[in-house]
Formats: sequence, structure tokens, C-alpha cells
Amino acid sequence: MGSWIGKGSKLSEKVRSHLVTGILRAYASHSVGDVHVMLRNTRLESTEAIYIVTRGGKLLGCILLAELLQWPDQQVLGLIMNLDPPAVRPDDDQETAANLAVDRGLAAVPVVDDAGILQGVVPAMAIIHILRREHSEDLLRFTGILNAGANAAQALEAAPLRRAAQRLPWLLIGLLGSLFATLIMAGLEASMQRQMAIAFFVPGLIYLADAIGTQTEAIAVRGLSFSSNSFNRLLVGEMFTGLLLGVTIALLTFPLVWGFFGDVRLALAVSTSLVAAGCSATSVGILFPYLIGRFGYDPAYGSGPLATIFQDIFSLLVYLVVVRFLLG
Repeated sequence: MGSWIGKGSKLSEKVRSHLVTGILRAYASHSVGDVHVMLRNTRLESTEAIYIVTRGGKLLGCILLAELLQWPDQQVLGLIMNLDPPAVRPDDDQETAANLAVDRGLAAVPVVDDAGILQGVVPAMAIIHILRREHSEDLLRFTGILNAGANAAQALEAAPLRRAAQRLPWLLIGLLGSLFATLIMAGLEASMQRQMAIAFFVPGLIYLADAIGTQTEAIAVRGLSFSSNSFNRLLVGEMFTGLLLGVTIALLTFPLVWGFFGDVRLALAVSTSLVAAGCSATSVGILFPYLIGRFGYDPAYGSGPLATIFQDIFSLLVYLVVVRFLLG
């Protein structure tokens, strides 16, 4: 599991808020028949598995109920249990439990304290609830809507003033970025006066950078939490992916621009900018969620709006430099 993404957590987002203690505990010396008797005489909140503990309550292993039914009554649990099952701590983030359940294929996630004493489990329905809630939060945060994750409906149903306050902060950053982008466009004025076609490609260049970056951001926001690969490896992989995308689009664009406008230098300027935009967009798309996570926040916060304006500015800067170099 990726351990290098941080996330600030409230008490309601801790594993302990989903903990249930009504589970079946047994000793390694118990038999399958003993468990059958326990099942008939014990009221349980979670029946996904039987948890094998020591006399002191330390978790040793577990057996899925479906597996238990395959063994004869005289079979000793200690010989058929799954040793050292993955577990979480009560103060771990709820998403840690959900990720572990998905990654390891667990129906319920054991919860132990620092001494390894079994406290209970996060049951299957709680895991489904966590995944649904986290998904809703990520969608809202990804679009730059603040403090609406706890209740996805409030992002749409809250008072207009509150909805505006939730959406405005990242948009203000985008406004500053757009002003900077305008200054960059002003730097192209002299070149555009000589050749108006230079301006025709700005919308397409920005769109492709945004589209490639958005794909990467959507993957990165969730993927960074699940991936076991190092960040450097993921970043290099995305850079090469962006390079391949940029080169492919550039190769398709070059003959079209050259043939339509009859200017090989313009075609080369546009194609070169597309390659740079593709490579930078994937890099930014994965770098921004990572940096936000390193500062202790959910990587979904503002990744979309913040990365988008950065990609736009960088793409325009590259285009400006290339146009001035090739077209004067």
C-alpha cells in the first residue's frame, strides 16, 4: 500500500467510528464443532469470519465462515487458520481500512490495538459506506468544492451563499492564473500581428493540455492511495506516457497545419508545443496530488482547478517561446 500520501482526519473519519465488537473469537485449540456451538449460542454483529486469538486476546489468525463449513467437526482451528491476517488500528483513517479490504480481498477488516489485541472489526457494510463516502468526497474536492464531502447532497442543496463560498477559493487562484495567462498572450501580440494563424491554435493547445492532465489527475487522486510503487517510478511513467501522447498528437497535427497554412515553421511550432504540453500535463497531473498529500491534506483537494491553471500557463509559455524562436 502507498504509505507516502498523508491525509488529515477528523474523529468521525477514524476506524474506531465503524468498529463493531460482536464477533466470534476462538482459540487455536478449539475445533470446528466448537465453533458451530458458539455460532448457535452467540449474538454476532459480523459473521464474515472467525478470529483466532490467544488467551490474552492477541490476534493470531482467522478463518472465513465459508471455509470453516468445509471442514469436519473434529478439525482443530489452529491447523487451518490463516496466519497473521492484515489489520488496522482504531485511530487509523477509515480509508485505510477500506483500501486494505479492497487490496487484500477482505470481507471485514480486523482492528487491533498497539499490542495486537483484537478490538473488533470494520464490517462489510461499513466498508461499502466508507468507499461510497470517500468517492463522493473525492469528486467534490477534485472540482475544488471545499468542506462539502461529509454530505455530498449539500454541495447542490445548500444555500447559494454557502455553495458559492465552497467553490470560490480555488476559482480565485484560477483567476490570478488566468490574468497571468493573459500577459503571456500579450507577449504573442507582435507575432500574431505578423501571422494571425498563431492565435488559432491556442484554444486547442490549452484543451489538449487540460484533457491529458485531467485524465492523469483522476487516476492519481485515487491511484496514489492504492499503489505500492514509489512516487518517482509513477512520475517517470506518467512523463513517458505524456511524451507518447504528445508525440502522437503532434505527428498527426504537423502535416495538417503544414498542408492547410503552407508554413512548415508554424506546423513545427504547434507540434513542438503539443509534445511539451502532453509531457508537462501528465507530470503536473500526478505531481500536484502528491504535493498536496505530502502537506497532510487529501490529494483530491484543489488538484483539478490548481493543476489546470498551471498546465494552461505552462503550455502558453512553451508556445510563446517556440513561436518567438521559430517565427520571430
